[in-house]
Amino acid sequence: MTVALPQLALAGPLDQAGPITVWAVVLVFVFFECAFIIGMFLPGDSLLLAAGVVLAHGAHETSAWTLGFVAAAVAVAGNQVGYLVGRYAGTRMLARREGRILNRANLERAAAFFDRWGFWAIVVARWLPWVRTLAPMIAGAARMDNRRYIVANAVGALLWVPTLIMLGYYGAGLLDTLPWLKEAATILAIGFFVVGSGYGLYRYLQDVRKPVDEAAPHPEDKPDDLRDAA
Repeated sequence: MTVALPQLALAGPLDQAGPITVWAVVLVFVFFECAFIIGMFLPGDSLLLAAGVVLAHGAHETSAWTLGFVAAAVAVAGNQVGYLVGRYAGTRMLARREGRILNRANLERAAAFFDRWGFWAIVVARWLPWVRTLAPMIAGAARMDNRRYIVANAVGALLWVPTLIMLGYYGAGLLDTLPWLKEAATILAIGFFVVGSGYGLYRYLQDVRKPVDEAAPHPEDKPDDLRDAA
């Protein structure tokens, strides 16, 4: 006798959401995470993994691969916006007195990381949650050559976005023999992303209310010859 396993309550809504909803959420969040300060507080890695898991729920393999490369292009565009923000507005808004994430220590760590590794700092920063938002602004403020920056930006995005989406997709696919567990993993991934985004938004609002740390050092304060060397 075959015993039917109970279907999870959210299975229906997941099927109805489809790849279009996943695409919209991923593209919007990836752009904001890469372009603006609020991106430091968004769970980008979790989002990409969750997108792969949700698309695996409906066996949308082609959509997952296509999303990976389109989202990588959006990540490149977002980081280019971050670069321009840093180049023309500087990084003073990134250091807040008593900020949990927006503070002098984090800015100094990211700046030191960039100073040490230059081109490769932009590539590797994709895998470091809050550094990937700071690095483009620091590169812009330090006057890194824009052509070198675009290449590093593109390489980092292509190594980051498709990898995590397809890791989520094929990882969830390993659970095809256990449909109930696959659905549970999908719901858990979505829940983790929603909770993480909510908490990140709360932390962002708390930090931006703090006054700017006027005494913090900034990449744009360096002599022009040192900044141009980047």
